[in-house]
Amino acid sequence: MGNRPPLLQAGDSIGLVTPGSPIDANMINARAQNLSEMGFNIVFGQNVYSFDGIVAAPAEQRAEDIMNMFINPDVKMIMTTRGGTGVQTLLPYLDFDVIRNNPKIISGYSDITVLLNALYQFSNLITFHSLMLIDFRLDTPAYNYNQFFEATSTLISPRSIQNPPNMPLTSLVQGNVTAPIVGGNMTSLVNTLGTPYEIETTGKILFLEEINAPTNMIYRYFTQLSMAGKFQDCIGIVMGECTNCLVSYGTTYTDLINNWLVLLGKPLMVNLATGHGFYKAAIPIGATVNLDTTENTISVLEPSVSS
Repeated sequence: MGNRPPLLQAGDSIGLVTPGSPIDANMINARAQNLSEMGFNIVFGQNVYSFDGIVAAPAEQRAEDIMNMFINPDVKMIMTTRGGTGVQTLLPYLDFDVIRNNPKIISGYSDITVLLNALYQFSNLITFHSLMLIDFRLDTPAYNYNQFFEATSTLISPRSIQNPPNMPLTSLVQGNVTAPIVGGNMTSLVNTLGTPYEIETTGKILFLEEINAPTNMIYRYFTQLSMAGKFQDCIGIVMGECTNCLVSYGTTYTDLINNWLVLLGKPLMVNLATGHGFYKAAIPIGATVNLDTTENTISVLEPSVSS
């Protein structure tokens, strides 16, 4: 089991950081107000409102914001405001030893994927592929909040990760494996290949999702991940949605899964609600999960947080 952060409780302080692209200050304030009304205190990172072109601030400054949140004893959780672009550039400026010794909940998805997996790989910290600040809005479905708080604020064990009603999980290759789960957004993970922060999938369950990528791009991603050995090294695969992904050459996302991943013969589950989809399951990166594609279940075997 990875290094579990302390659970999130009412009245705790949540630190806001913008590790990637900038975000409108009015949106930050509105969503932060919603968090405040839920009973949390808000601590703003120095560069949370910053704007430096494609990214919010230089990499060193964005990394410093994250490190300051980890060493601040009053901050119990670090919440990313959004994903976007550029999160990978701050990784060389993080002190993974300090983070390992100050475990805290950190949550996000999209480009935040690279941060979540790096923190697990280099600090053994369980992180959360779950809500960002932008998701704390009035029309966010209750399912998303339930998933988020079950993962971060309870010691439920085992915790079954279930899709919302009328959105069935589907298993395409039967089997039963237990291992840490890693992964997230495909674009972000492919961008780590060949770098010191390349995702490690050996003996892991790999989960993937994507948005706004035509299927010829997904084909390229599958090719790159396969040639890098990521599909060969993992022991099971969970595929999330491909949100707003256009069909190329008459080939669908489902076709690609059938043509590439089914043939691997490893336990394979598809249609998990997560990441960029409207419904967002909370996936604890680095936590040990049981993927049972015979019974069509995925369960987190131990609490992802500590009391």
